[in-house]
Amino acid sequence: MNLTIPRIAALTAALSAAAAVHAAEPAPAAKGADMTCFVGAYRLDDGGSVTLGRIDDPAALRWRLLDGRTGKLVRKDGALVSTGGWGDRADGVKVELGQCGEPIVFEGHRGERIKFDIVDTAFEGAGVKLRGRLVLPAGRDKVPVVVMVHGSENYSGVDLYYQQHLFPTEGVGVFVYDKRGTGGSTGKYTQNFHELSDDAAAALREAQRLGGERVSKIGYLGGSQGGWIAPLAASKTPQAQFVEVGFGLADGVLAEDRDQVVLDLRAAGFGDKATLRKARELTDATGLIASSNGARGWTELDAVRKKYEKDTWWKSVKGEYSGLVATHTRDEVMAEFKKYDYEVSWDYDPMPVLRTLKTPQLWVLGGDDIEAPSEETQKRLTALGRAGRPITTVVFPQADHGILEFEKDAKGERTHTRTADGYLRMLLDWIKRGQLDGWPYGTAKQLAGPK
Repeated sequence: MNLTIPRIAALTAALSAAAAVHAAEPAPAAKGADMTCFVGAYRLDDGGSVTLGRIDDPAALRWRLLDGRTGKLVRKDGALVSTGGWGDRADGVKVELGQCGEPIVFEGHRGERIKFDIVDTAFEGAGVKLRGRLVLPAGRDKVPVVVMVHGSENYSGVDLYYQQHLFPTEGVGVFVYDKRGTGGSTGKYTQNFHELSDDAAAALREAQRLGGERVSKIGYLGGSQGGWIAPLAASKTPQAQFVEVGFGLADGVLAEDRDQVVLDLRAAGFGDKATLRKARELTDATGLIASSNGARGWTELDAVRKKYEKDTWWKSVKGEYSGLVATHTRDEVMAEFKKYDYEVSWDYDPMPVLRTLKTPQLWVLGGDDIEAPSEETQKRLTALGRAGRPITTVVFPQADHGILEFEKDAKGERTHTRTADGYLRMLLDWIKRGQLDGWPYGTAKQLAGPK
C-alpha cells in the first residue's frame, strides 16, 4: 500500500531514528530461498482466489484475500509460517508451496495460477523515461482499467503493487508504473505534484494505447499522496472517466502535521480549545520552516518556545515534524535540510481542482487515520458532494491510514491487522459500475454524494 503523505522523511529518520513504515515492507537480508517465482494470483478449488505478492525480502511473500485479510509468509525452521497482518504473530493460516509453476495449497484448497495478459513497457513522462506494466484479465473482453498513482513511497510500483494481481481476478485491468526516480524509471525522486501528475497523465495515455479496444473505460486510483496527484492528473486528461482516492487529503500538505498535532494533544488529555489554539501557533511556525526549507520561521518558533515550552502540553507534541523541529536546534534541523530536497509542493491547494473537476470521484477515508487525519477532509468533501460536485465520500470509522484495521498494545502503539472488510470490493464495484451498489461494505458509511 502507499502509506505516507509527504513528510520531512530524512529529518524524521535522522532526529528520531524512527522505524520504517510497513508500507514498503522493509526486511532484513533474505535467509531462505527466493520465493518471487510464486508471485501472482491463484484460483482456489472453492471458487475463491488468493494473491501472493512481493515484498522487499525475496525470501518472503504477502498473501491477500479480496475481503482484506492478509499475512506475511516466511520460512522458519524449514516450515512456511504466516504472520497475520503486519505483525509478527503467527496466525495459523496454512500455505503450501511446491515447485515454481506448480499449484499451491491455501488453507486446504488447491490453487491454480490465474493467467493474465501482461505487457511491459517503457514510455515518456514529463522529461523522464518511465517503466510500466499493463495487466488485463486473459481473453478479448472489454474491461475497465485503473492506473495506479503513487503515494510518497520511493519503491517500485511495478514490482510491489498488489492490485495488479488482485484486481484482474475480478475483471478489472491495472496499469502500474515506477514513478520518476524509483525502480526502473529515470529522473529524480520528487514530491512535486505538478510533475508527478504530468507523469500520471502520461501513464494513463500509455495504458489506453496498450489496451486499445479492450479498454471499456479508464481512470485513476491514488492512495495517500496520490490523493493530491490523481485529481490533478485527471484535470489534465479528459480521457479519464473516474478517480478513486484512498486515505488522501482535501487540504494542503501542511494540514497533515497540523491535524496530527491536534490528535497528539487530544490523546494526551490536552484537547481544550485554549491549548489547541496555542499549538496552532507552534504548527504555523514549524510549517513555515518546513515549507521554506528552513529559510523562514525561526523567529516565530523562538517566540512560541518562549511562551509555551514550559507548559505541560509541549512535550506531547509529535505531529509529522513539529515535535522534532521544536525540540532540536536550528543547526541540527538545517544540517538535515541540506541533505535532502524532494521539492514538496507545500503550497498546493487541492480545492480549486476539486471544485471544478467534472470527472466522477470516489473518496474513501479512514475515520481513525493518524497519518492523514481525515476530519477536515470529510467536511470539505461532504460539502462539495452536497453542492453537486461529482464526489462520493465514504468513511470506514475505525480504519487507520491505508484503510487498515489495527490492534493497540499496552502503550497504545498500533499493529495493523488487515485491510478493512469491504474496502477492496468497494473500489472494484465503483470502477466497474460507477456506483456503490453492493452495500454493506463492512463498516463503511457514505457521507455524501452528488445530488
